[in-house]
Amino acid sequence: MKFYNLYYVGQSSFEVQIAAVHSFEVKTEADSNDITEHPHDDKPRPYVCTVCDKRFMARGELSRHRLIHTGEKCYTCSQCEKRFVSQAYLTSHMNVHSSKYKCTECGKCCKSNNELTVHRRCHSGEKPFECTVCSKRFTTSRNLDVHSRIHSGEKPYKCHECDKAFSQSTVLNRHMRVHTGEKPFKCHKCEKAFSLSGNLSTHMRVHTGDKPYMCSLCNKSFSTSSCLRRHTRRVHSNRRPHDCRYCGGLFKSSQELKHHVRIHTGAKPYSCRHCSERFTRLGQLKRHLLRSHNEGTWFTCNIFYS
Repeated sequence: MKFYNLYYVGQSSFEVQIAAVHSFEVKTEADSNDITEHPHDDKPRPYVCTVCDKRFMARGELSRHRLIHTGEKCYTCSQCEKRFVSQAYLTSHMNVHSSKYKCTECGKCCKSNNELTVHRRCHSGEKPFECTVCSKRFTTSRNLDVHSRIHSGEKPYKCHECDKAFSQSTVLNRHMRVHTGEKPFKCHKCEKAFSLSGNLSTHMRVHTGDKPYMCSLCNKSFSTSSCLRRHTRRVHSNRRPHDCRYCGGLFKSSQELKHHVRIHTGAKPYSCRHCSERFTRLGQLKRHLLRSHNEGTWFTCNIFYS
């Protein structure tokens, strides 16, 4: 079982163990020089999470923060069924339902007065935080911190499974689903599940028939931007960037080249389960199964002309 270690860097050299969630530990080390300060205030933040290196002023804050990494959400909203890692987060969320912090411009309800203050900047256009490197401005200090990592190259959020590093905790959380296999976004039509909300949104177009990406050259529509790009490259572009190392032939896509190379190598990766026949393309195998083994679907025209 893997352990996430959360360290308190203080001036004494004793070790403290507290009741942990999902095998977390809290340890105390002697080196007080490790205490660092938050870039926007002068308060020391000696409690550091070794999963993402985020620091806190109090051990209780660190204990609540670690639940983000375990994914445990014990507190449920009675009105919308959303779940939260702490009672404090739930209490803050309930302000949305009570309309305690409501924007007078657009009616949006926020969780706190601070969130409302930040939200109002989208109406006023105020961006009080400026990057000292490129002078780009931001509405929050957090957005500025994330942006600054573009210049510094800093990636403080590390995956404990594969050592990949990321500049944002949200990106790390999404990446962790590669290892856990978690797919929290489920389609209510067919129960198919996805690890990213964007993938679910794209999948829903299978059910709705929505095709928001239209080709400007022939007005044909597609469900994804990648399908539109592939269509443009194959149908409207004369570029053939993929060349065959055997005969020098040029192809518009790597997939076309892959199929072509099998002519030279003789590779036939698709085999029939009923007989010894093999094929270079999946489409050839499907036609064979339909014609020779009656496996598949025949499409019959039901319109007759006299």
